[in-house]
Amino acid sequence: METLKWFTLLVLLGCYSLVISRRLKISLVSLSSALLLLLAGALSPREALDSIRWSVLGLYWGFLLLSILFSESGVPSLLAHRLLRTSGSEGRALLLLCALTALLSSFLENVGVVLMMAPIALELARRTRSSPFLPLASVALFSNMVTTVSMVADPPSILLASETGMDFTDFYWFRGRPGLGTLSVIGVAAGLLTHYLLHLRKREEPVKVGEERREVDYFPLFLFLAGILLLCLDPYLGMGPGLIGVGVGCGSLLLGWRKAGRVLREFDWDSLLFLLGIFVVIGAAQSVGLLGNLAGALRGLGLGPAPTLLLLTYLSMALSSFLDNVPLTVLMLPVCTDLGTSLGMSPLPLMYGVLIGTGIGGNITPVGAAANVFACRVLEKRGYRIKLGEYLKLSLPLSLVPVTLSYLLLQLFWM
Repeated sequence: METLKWFTLLVLLGCYSLVISRRLKISLVSLSSALLLLLAGALSPREALDSIRWSVLGLYWGFLLLSILFSESGVPSLLAHRLLRTSGSEGRALLLLCALTALLSSFLENVGVVLMMAPIALELARRTRSSPFLPLASVALFSNMVTTVSMVADPPSILLASETGMDFTDFYWFRGRPGLGTLSVIGVAAGLLTHYLLHLRKREEPVKVGEERREVDYFPLFLFLAGILLLCLDPYLGMGPGLIGVGVGCGSLLLGWRKAGRVLREFDWDSLLFLLGIFVVIGAAQSVGLLGNLAGALRGLGLGPAPTLLLLTYLSMALSSFLDNVPLTVLMLPVCTDLGTSLGMSPLPLMYGVLIGTGIGGNITPVGAAANVFACRVLEKRGYRIKLGEYLKLSLPLSLVPVTLSYLLLQLFWM
């Protein structure tokens, strides 16, 4: 069993190293890694199927199909035009786009939001004749930054609410103190300010935008709004985001039936297959006990309350940069409960620290979250090669500032 653990760890590290290098097709890397782990017996075929987050794949498939139609509808061009006219500069227009992305992703699946915002980001870059990297990467980063802003923003938040018995308002004020949602909102505001000061302020040259008229097809927008409404009502309807995504995809094919063949050919199958494979790789890491060993090691450190919170927050952030945050959260919440009992303290601040770390940590690398994978693939399909150093210059400040501020507020109000 120990040999299998080491083999799984080596495959996991090799997989992510190759994917981050972008030298091979990312789907080939993840699917080959998954196949290796299946053949080695790290998990059974049934466990592999169970480890795949089909709801994410369904949502990704449907909203990406709709994104292709949406990008050709004229609506992104119209919205980019309005943003530039309202703001007067590229930097302020991007700041508004980031804020809008964060707001939508606070209540909706971030992949779906990025799929809708990406055409607007690309249109902004086209109109200002600038590189598409900053607009598209910004959209992906701010969609991930808000995973703990609301109880329905991301599965880990729902898991926390289930574990603690919170309702929607408890997420903002709980047991007489600011809740996780309130701390996260402050962190996101700090992230927006950081992004503006480091990157967007350099693009404040006035942009003259005149009146323009063009044909706009609003039907893709109506389908998008219908999909958003269904996602908002899903807690009551019980359809599941995956089924909603598949419905949106089928609706997109029907709406654009004349060009359905071309749309399917343009679809980013590489990213979809990468996600399928990487879910199996992470499932294998959980199955052989790698994550369990991590939890046991944390229990054995014997640290005090403040150092434990510090360690959990930043370790969760680091791990989430290449591990899926859902199995990581499932494992770490009981660990927080055990640590809280052994330290004679409430486990809530420890749980909050873990969720803040796992929520924002996915931003650090181009493969840390599905939204990042999609954004990078869009850029690569347009001939823009993703450089890890360039990406880290953008992602590290937008990860460290919100996490650090939220951590300090946790220390202030909960410790």
